[in-house]
Amino acid sequence: MEHRRLLATALRALRTSHIRQRNQARRWQSATTRQSPIPTQQAFWTTGRVALFTTFTATLTYLYGINDLSSDMRGKSSRQSKPVYANKSELEKAISELRVELGEDVISTDDEDLHRHGYSEWSSINIDTLPVAVAYPRSTEEVSHIAKMCSKFRIPIIPYSGGSSLEGNYSAPFGGVSVDFCFMDKILKLRPDDMDVTVQPSVGWMSLNEQIKDSSLFFPVDPGPSAMIGGMVGTSCSGTNAVRYGTMKDWVINLTVVLADGTVIKTKRRPRKSAAGYNLTNLFIGSEGTLGLVTEITLKLAVVPQETSVAVVNFPTFRAAAATAMSVVRSGIPIAAMEIMDDVQMGVVNSAGATAKKYKEVPTLFFKFSGTPQAVKEHIQQVRQFAEKQGAGEFEFASNAEEQKALWSARKEALWSMMALRREGDEVWSTDVAVPLSRLADIAEVSKKELDELGLFASALGHIGDGNFHASIMYNRADPAERAKVEGCVKRMVDRALEMEGTCTGEHGVGLGKKGSLVKELGIDTVDVMRKLKTSLDPLWVMNPGKVFDFRET
Repeated sequence: MEHRRLLATALRALRTSHIRQRNQARRWQSATTRQSPIPTQQAFWTTGRVALFTTFTATLTYLYGINDLSSDMRGKSSRQSKPVYANKSELEKAISELRVELGEDVISTDDEDLHRHGYSEWSSINIDTLPVAVAYPRSTEEVSHIAKMCSKFRIPIIPYSGGSSLEGNYSAPFGGVSVDFCFMDKILKLRPDDMDVTVQPSVGWMSLNEQIKDSSLFFPVDPGPSAMIGGMVGTSCSGTNAVRYGTMKDWVINLTVVLADGTVIKTKRRPRKSAAGYNLTNLFIGSEGTLGLVTEITLKLAVVPQETSVAVVNFPTFRAAAATAMSVVRSGIPIAAMEIMDDVQMGVVNSAGATAKKYKEVPTLFFKFSGTPQAVKEHIQQVRQFAEKQGAGEFEFASNAEEQKALWSARKEALWSMMALRREGDEVWSTDVAVPLSRLADIAEVSKKELDELGLFASALGHIGDGNFHASIMYNRADPAERAKVEGCVKRMVDRALEMEGTCTGEHGVGLGKKGSLVKELGIDTVDVMRKLKTSLDPLWVMNPGKVFDFRET
């Protein structure tokens, strides 16, 4: 088609030129005839026409050649071959060279280290393959050295910080080097006047808040207690405060990232708003280490509220609790946090003994109110009215700061408390989905019913203020029938969320476990755009391969 278009264009140009010359010749001939009765025959192949035709054929040949070349190059650039990773001898050589460059203590091949960095008791999915080495860098420069070496030998690189991810996010399906940031755990710069802070990836969010508490500022994103900032960036996590403060992507100002070839970039500068170029910061947030290794993070901070109050209220049904939560959100009351827990999870809270009193083991909402004293009082009264319409019991308030902390910690540590109740051979499958707010009561009710019918120790909970619903199921890993039953329940919950225009994961990430669901959610064309972005930054596919989506040969 392109050849025919070019030929037609060139022929039109030649024809136009010929017509112009013919008309000029006729005008000349007419003028000559008036002067002489003897007609003059004009030759077609004049010197000018020969030159024009020669130019035309040369141009056409050039255009054909360029078009063939560009077609060939397009074909070559669009074809992507399956990644080939280092063999045993190449791995040994790379590890040896890294030890020479960075020191013996930076690289570990200890069996226990390898197992700890490839297997997780928290994760819903584990595989047999482990990393072949663990690297312990102490700076961005050392991370860059590791990336260059892995790129040189085509060795997969897997980032590791807190190790608390739930979807196999840091597993090593292709072996490779696990990069553990445990020595990069410093707060690099606190700027109270600008309300921001720059940290390394292995700073825990709880540790960060403890270290900056004298500034009257805090970092509000609060996932599981052991989560660290690097992993929180990788999975774009959130937590109980999300209904008021948003998720991780709302609190990251800029990132320092080491790319697959060792190049070090900074995604933007430090102002809170910028329209300068592409939003590279958000490109890396939620990418699970598949595009680069984050080595520094600049975070926004919020002002610590004047007053905080924590309350617990029980409901006759799980749906009634969910409906109350939706009414509160829809009313516009600036609630600080709002969490739902079912009867099973309240039993876990009581069993864990983290709080001073025992609570009724029924569907329950946890509320956190914050702001000025007057605002807190007003918001409590408004929420109480919504709860009463759904048959709620009395609000039980924590009496002091210590009790508030204990009560909220009981909610925060729900998964860990549940895992403490495991028998020998038990595993816990924890998963999450998120749906539009208007559908949360629907998915919560149906999913809770299915969990109860499993006949297993299963609970429902979630960040109900932003439509994020979680389920945790305990099962015997040695029983294939139980595993299949749990897998079916989780799959139906995810598919139900997608039918409601929701997402397969609100905050846990995709990892290994939800790659198929991601394609269902977004479609193959959208996922292919992600693959193209990855290939442009990581042509060898060494950055955490096998996560989010699989390689697809084209």
